[in-house]
Amino acid sequence: MRGALWSSGFRPFFLLGTAYGPVLVLFWYAERAGWTLAGPGGPLGHGHELVFGFAMAIVSGVLLTALPSWAGARELRGAPLALLALVWLAGRAAWWAGDRLPAAVAAIADCALVPAMLAALAPALAGARKRLFAWTLPPLLALALGNALFHLARAWELEEGARWSLRLGLHALAFLYSLYGGLLTPAFTRNFLRARGEPAAAIHVPLEYATAAAMLAFAVADLAGAPAPWVAATAAAAVVVHAVRFARWRGWRTASEPLLWTLHLGYAWLIAALALRGLAALTPAVPGEAWIHAFTVGALGLAMTGLMTRVALRHTGRPLEVAPAMHAAFFAVLAAALARLAWSVHGLAEWVLGAFALLWAGAFLVYLAVHGPMLAAPSLPRH
Repeated sequence: MRGALWSSGFRPFFLLGTAYGPVLVLFWYAERAGWTLAGPGGPLGHGHELVFGFAMAIVSGVLLTALPSWAGARELRGAPLALLALVWLAGRAAWWAGDRLPAAVAAIADCALVPAMLAALAPALAGARKRLFAWTLPPLLALALGNALFHLARAWELEEGARWSLRLGLHALAFLYSLYGGLLTPAFTRNFLRARGEPAAAIHVPLEYATAAAMLAFAVADLAGAPAPWVAATAAAAVVVHAVRFARWRGWRTASEPLLWTLHLGYAWLIAALALRGLAALTPAVPGEAWIHAFTVGALGLAMTGLMTRVALRHTGRPLEVAPAMHAAFFAVLAAALARLAWSVHGLAEWVLGAFALLWAGAFLVYLAVHGPMLAAPSLPRH
């Protein structure tokens, strides 16, 4: 059992991430409701841990599994993988320890994961057969930089600097999402459509580079505090290229397959998030944080649950058959995203936020209950 846990990167990191995410969201809502808890440090701490703790666990699991496979490199396993998981745990322990640790010690512990991840992935990145895979490196470096700057801003009591650092981390995640969404979603969709005798579009490399350039321009404009028309223009350009990309995949033909519609619908939430950021730059009717919730809760939430389900089934030797409880979990994530966005834009009653927290946390706990045993157990023999 213990040997199986360290046989592939997705196993420990999916377990850690899906256990940690619900804790963060439920602590956040409990603090908001007035309960006095030793939580992760207010709204900024909540944001930090969702980006650099929870999301990085899931990202680590995906990258440690996908990149070696694509590059033909040996997958990280055994003691090195356990050590990497320990690095993640040490970062979380340092964060929750708060002021009981010297700030420098806590910062080093919390910032160690991405450098360790890059060292572990270096052989796979160097051997990748397609240049698009090399685009994994810049957003990982941006995540590392954002985390380090967050700790500096916190030490110097620069709240706006800490917020900026979180936004840098969010843009890095959005770039990674765009990159891997553009690789995995159409690949899975092509296989599905071709099996049904339907046409499926191949990856159009110039469009992939245009999408990456649009995301980079949007990130630079937003992070640099560019004039509102510039932010709106770069967001609109990103919406257009993503919409073209999205339409080519013919995702509406995958409505019968939950492992695909979750990815397509998640990608639609990314497009909505970009549109919301552009609108927020032009009108106060759209709150500035609306795009963040559309991306993190909607796009990331649906893509994570859908992709983690696929990986847990396929890479443990099981058929790609979604358990009924996971169908409910997918819809819970969707409902949570709608509730969170509606609360941000329309200022709905406080109970809507409570519903969001319960739905989102519940979805990931369902994943943990359904797939956690698979992640910890040996794979089934392939037939």
